[in-house]
Amino acid sequence: MYNHRMDSGVVLRTENLSKIYNGGYVKVAALKNVNLTIRRGEFVTIIGPSGSGKSTLLNLLGALDRPTSGKVYIDGIDIYSYSDRELAIIRNRKIGFIFQAFNLINRSTVLKNIEMPAIIAGVPKDVRIAKAMQLLKMLGIEDKADFKPISLSGGQQQRVAIARALINDPAIILADEPTGNLDSKTGLEVIELLNTLCSKYNKTVIMVTHNLEHASMSTRSIYIRDGMIEKEVVYQ
Repeated sequence: MYNHRMDSGVVLRTENLSKIYNGGYVKVAALKNVNLTIRRGEFVTIIGPSGSGKSTLLNLLGALDRPTSGKVYIDGIDIYSYSDRELAIIRNRKIGFIFQAFNLINRSTVLKNIEMPAIIAGVPKDVRIAKAMQLLKMLGIEDKADFKPISLSGGQQQRVAIARALINDPAIILADEPTGNLDSKTGLEVIELLNTLCSKYNKTVIMVTHNLEHASMSTRSIYIRDGMIEKEVVYQ
């Protein structure tokens, strides 16, 4: 099992977080009064059946969608008290995203894909290129900088996506089924990489997964059913 370095700092907290979707005549409660506390350096997995509210929760934690009620605090900041413009800045600087489908731009090089969040953040070109190359080296794909993502294997593409998520040095990495399109060996490599981000670089990773083996490699799992936390499992 992995040794996670933890400090006492709470990086993310929710308070009675709820989301109701209005589907015409029917209102669907996707999340109901979810209370979570996640510390810096934790690797937390979110598990639950389809339609349980996992993706809704991840979207709210990532400032991609506003809650119907309740609060999300990142580094003590009540993020939904801010305007959409300010929220976009918080999202860009505090959160990195990794998706199942990689979401890379195939017409751009690997290097340009990784740079993108830093371009949006206004990081000078020489600084962001140096940082992107440093990340590529850390992830073992520095020779792929000038390639197009489509020419890379799935595992290499996901490493590019991880580098992109890290370019602005965010406190939190949100990963939505990041191994879903990978074979089992490559999937395990990605999980070990996410684990290293927590243990060595003190990042906080929150990952939605269906894979119980991968979940058991995290700090703890939060099980969600019908929009509510059903149970938590802590791994030693």
